Amino acid sequence: MEISSKKVGDVLIMGIKGRLDALTSSTLENEMCKCIEAGEVKIVFDLGELEYISSAGLRAILFCAKKLKSTEGTIAFANITGMISEVFEISGFGTMFNIYSSALVAAEKIS
Repeated sequence: MEISSKKVGDVLIMGIKGRLDALTSSTLENEMCKCIEAGEVKIVFDLGELEYISSAGLRAILFCAKKLKSTEGTIAFANITGMISEVFEISGFGTMFNIYSSALVAAEKIS
């Protein structure tokens, strides 16, 4: 898994590429903790290049969302397609979180 990040205004866009599973979920959690501790409160996950997500990956996302909520932050998701979209719908994440067609749209909506 690769994590990239860029700022658009006051929103941090984190791109996740590859597989988010038991082997990589702790990396995402650690990266998110660093970002939140650095003061980030508006985060968009761009999942356009995410190929696979397991239950451990979903737990990592939930962990990040809860951590961000404790700082009164906002989280949103973008570019969710294919199997990732199905997993989000089945798990209930599709109704739990705001999902947008692109990272820039998401950044605009939550800023």
